[in-house]
Amino acid sequence: MAASLRIYGKGQFKMIVMKFGGTSVQDSDAIGNVVNIVKTRLKRKPVIVSSATARTTDTLLQCCRYASEGNYEKASDTIRQIKERHLKIAKELISDEILLEKLNSQIKELIDNLRDIVKGIYLLSELSDRSIAKVVSHGELLSTLILFFALNDKGVKAELVDARDFMFTNMDFTNAEPLFDIITEKATQRLKPILSSGKVVVTQGFIASTTDGVTTTFSRGGSDYSASIIGMAMNAEEVEIWTDVDGILTADPRIVDNTRIIKEISFREAAELAYFGAKVLHPSTILPAVEKNIPVRVLNSRNPEGKGTLITNNVEESQYLIKSITSKKEIKVINIYSPKMLLAHGFLKKVFEVFDKYKTSVDLITTSEVNVSLTLDNDDNIAEIINELSGFSEVNLEEDKSLVCVVGNNLKYIPGVAKKVFQVLGDFNIAMISQGASLVNISFVVDRENLNLVLQTLHKEFFG
Repeated sequence: MAASLRIYGKGQFKMIVMKFGGTSVQDSDAIGNVVNIVKTRLKRKPVIVSSATARTTDTLLQCCRYASEGNYEKASDTIRQIKERHLKIAKELISDEILLEKLNSQIKELIDNLRDIVKGIYLLSELSDRSIAKVVSHGELLSTLILFFALNDKGVKAELVDARDFMFTNMDFTNAEPLFDIITEKATQRLKPILSSGKVVVTQGFIASTTDGVTTTFSRGGSDYSASIIGMAMNAEEVEIWTDVDGILTADPRIVDNTRIIKEISFREAAELAYFGAKVLHPSTILPAVEKNIPVRVLNSRNPEGKGTLITNNVEESQYLIKSITSKKEIKVINIYSPKMLLAHGFLKKVFEVFDKYKTSVDLITTSEVNVSLTLDNDDNIAEIINELSGFSEVNLEEDKSLVCVVGNNLKYIPGVAKKVFQVLGDFNIAMISQGASLVNISFVVDRENLNLVLQTLHKEFFG
């Protein structure tokens, strides 16, 4: 049975999670659109999870840097801009004068608190992760405050719940790990009564708290993670991720014409696409929901009638041989030659110890009797890496390369799909062919100058 059709027992509590990203709440028009979308879901008892307004998190991080570098004037001016932007959104959005007055007062209160924290960073000339988490949390606190007032202004009964009341983590302040058992207990206690009363819950993505009440944040992309964790904790029917695209596509529409929206995709397929370049979401952020068999749907807040893409553990058969094609445009290939040593015990371990030392991830690896080839998309420390590898092998660096990844469950089940991929690309120079351990992807390296044509040729062959 498809995950989207899970059967609930009699009397079992049903609800959904709706997460809205920064571009979906970027201005008064966007937030007004969110209110209209929420109105269509009221019978499904939604918990609304919101990111900060677009670019606000980056602006707050810059504010931290100004303060820690001793430039309080620039830090203060940045805070003023954030204040003015959010007051402007509020003024354009809220029609009830009494509500607007209350909202403005609470925005100013948050801004005053932000200014106090930034002043402390300036005076100490020190920027700790703990301080960063406190500062950037104000992005989500401001956006959800405005969204809460906007819902009430438009007649939707809502309650604003601080995520730090139930979203508990360890003390890794800017890359926090959730304490799932505590979250499940506290989220149910805090959110279920509100939803049962017929109100919509509005809460923050990205931010959380230690059990001692100190603000923490997840890593970037953390609002998706928050939504997934809440979905897991509340056993949601579905988690909706509202973005500014129509879902996950068969290829990058900036490069390929006639791309299609993928109706359904498995978590494993979505994970491969994200790892190899697709930007819609990072799969690890939705893992808590997927592991509990809760479907995740990617939707476009600018096209709310669209069906989007369903990410589920139970995918219906696709009419197409492959699901999607993605790529990394800028990669480098390192070739390591050592005829005498390659098959010697511990040689590969020695190679990977070098990459581990410089915290550099490898995308693909292929081996032969005398050669190891690896691809990476991170230029940091590449000279040092090559220097260390050269101490025990001959090393060659290839630049101006791109990585192409073809993804689909059918690669595992239908013979000849991989063969067809390479027949289609017979006119191109292809290197480092690799099939992932999951057997749902085939990856290979091409010359960067041919990347767009390779993607277009593959897409035309498999999707028309």
